[in-house]
Amino acid sequence: MDTFGRRLADCRKAKNLSQKELAKIFKTSHTTIGKYERNEMTPSIEAAKKLANILDTTVGYLLGENDKVDLFKDPKMLQRFQDIVNLPSKEKESLLMTVDHFIKATKLNML
Repeated sequence: MDTFGRRLADCRKAKNLSQKELAKIFKTSHTTIGKYERNEMTPSIEAAKKLANILDTTVGYLLGENDKVDLFKDPKMLQRFQDIVNLPSKEKESLLMTVDHFIKATKLNML
């Protein structure tokens, strides 16, 4: 089972950061990051938010609220969703309709 520490380590590694580099950005010691990753210590809510922001992910992902959806770990996917959210309503509707049709067609082809 993935834990906060495991998800934190995975996100850190995905950003090609060492514990020491993350600690410097986070303004703490690398031993604190190590304790988080080994689940020996739990960060405060504010600290978890800051870590998620640094690692381009969500607190929900780090906490395991999105177990089945790794897309929240992927900063490029998160940016795409943010871009879609910021589209004007008509364009957003058109894009989502296109995506829905593509998904339906793909599912039918898989039968």
